[in-house]
Amino acid sequence: MTQFPQIPVPEHGEQEAPRDGRRCSWCGASNFEPGFIEDSGQSSRGFARWIVGDLEKGIFGGASRFGRERLDITGVRCSACGHLEFFANA
Repeated sequence: MTQFPQIPVPEHGEQEAPRDGRRCSWCGASNFEPGFIEDSGQSSRGFARWIVGDLEKGIFGGASRFGRERLDITGVRCSACGHLEFFANA
């Protein structure tokens, strides 16, 4: 099971925090659906990754990724408002 960082409970709500402490940073709800971002571009692997560091463009205009750390991205969707939150897990 994926572990998510603790998200503080919004001050504007009087709702009780769920046991794992996760709350939507937009509306304060506590119900989430797991998911991921699909990458369907040419030669893609089907999922997106986080590349550590500033964007540097290569000689052909694409992002320079050689030698950079890559982290898988996981995400959750708030069932109440649809807000998406993503985490780059090491």
